[in-house]
Amino acid sequence: MSSSVPMLDQANQVPPETKRYPYAFHVALDGNGINGLEGMAGVCLFLFDPADNSYAYKITYYDGIAAGHAVNVNAAGTHGFLGNVGQHLVFYDAKNLREFDRISTLRFETSETSLQGSTHSIWLNNQEFITAIGDYFYRFNLKDLSKGEKLGPHKLKLPHAMKLTASGRYLCYGGMDSPAYGRRGEAKEVGVWDMQTGEATRIRLPTTCWHLVPHKTKDLFYCVSFRVAPLDQVDYHEWALAYLKEYAYEIDAESKQVTRHWATSRDTPAHINSDVTISDKELIFCNGASQTIVFIDLESFAKFRIIDERPDIATSLQCSRQMATQVYDSLCRGGIFNHTRHIMGALRISRFVFLDSIYACQLSQDQSLLFTANRGLNHITVYDYPSNEIRLRVKMPDLHEFVSLPKIADPRLGFHHSYLISPPKLSPVTEASARRASARRPR
Repeated sequence: MSSSVPMLDQANQVPPETKRYPYAFHVALDGNGINGLEGMAGVCLFLFDPADNSYAYKITYYDGIAAGHAVNVNAAGTHGFLGNVGQHLVFYDAKNLREFDRISTLRFETSETSLQGSTHSIWLNNQEFITAIGDYFYRFNLKDLSKGEKLGPHKLKLPHAMKLTASGRYLCYGGMDSPAYGRRGEAKEVGVWDMQTGEATRIRLPTTCWHLVPHKTKDLFYCVSFRVAPLDQVDYHEWALAYLKEYAYEIDAESKQVTRHWATSRDTPAHINSDVTISDKELIFCNGASQTIVFIDLESFAKFRIIDERPDIATSLQCSRQMATQVYDSLCRGGIFNHTRHIMGALRISRFVFLDSIYACQLSQDQSLLFTANRGLNHITVYDYPSNEIRLRVKMPDLHEFVSLPKIADPRLGFHHSYLISPPKLSPVTEASARRASARRPR
């Protein structure tokens, strides 16, 4: 049976069904531990009202499913997809997180590695969606998941994040490095699927890019480098952080060409990105290894600014259980003596903090609020955008409240990719209330 807690309004202590929240922030959960690709599977639903800064949340973990990774909600806001690396298609009620259907993808295609999963999807309408299974894209209808339609080969090693471009003509998708026999190695590729012709194009790049986001009005998309090093030069299942420079690419989906790219020194804290979002003026992505959110100016595609959530010493000392797990799990991947360079590189990347960080990052439709979830510090933060001032920060409950664990166990819920449901623009009354609430909040 899945584990969850009742949803309560944390400001007014009333059931949330008596109050309407304009914002619903869905975050995939994979539990504690350094490797979300091997963890638990759950969802956090965080509701927020900027008029009075009130919020409510519900957290659910699902049995029989592993490695919860990404969430996606249909346009009606009724059905949620929990992408995972456990070879399941999983669906939940977007209002209350109750699971309503699941199916094994192994009935359609056999995975050559357990890292090959349906981690991301796109909704075509409120019932139909596309996801990757094995070497192919499949179209499904929620009315009968057993009748998946094979569309064609995606042509990447391990397809990952996927989004439709502004016109809906092109499906763009990132790719992971692969440990699978016959396709083993660094990916250094992204893909474009033409929704009209049903043809895929593989675009070669200097670096691997797991995650991406489309331009708001043009058939462009932006992908950010995800640079890791295989242990013992071959193992992309238990990889290490690569202390190398990072990139962001602007790609024309129609011509399949890189139009511009951004590169930054390896000393810039922009390593191991997760969610990528975009405003009219900036490309925005969060970085789980470096404790930052990076904002790249779209006009110049050169200037950038940073939100830094690196914890200070006092905060770090309060996270001893999390840091102990981080160190232990790192040593499970590679030993001190035979993988010294990986360990030293990881220390530089994390700026000597034994803790991971922000994995969820979404901008509201009206571009006024930036929602984030910090995995290591186990908190959710709402920033005013573009000022990047903190409007609200909520310390989330320990994992122990949902899963039976020893008291000394790592308490992280395991925040990963997210999806934000938000109004296109608040009413004048609500907007004025939000401004007053912002003015009242402590600085």
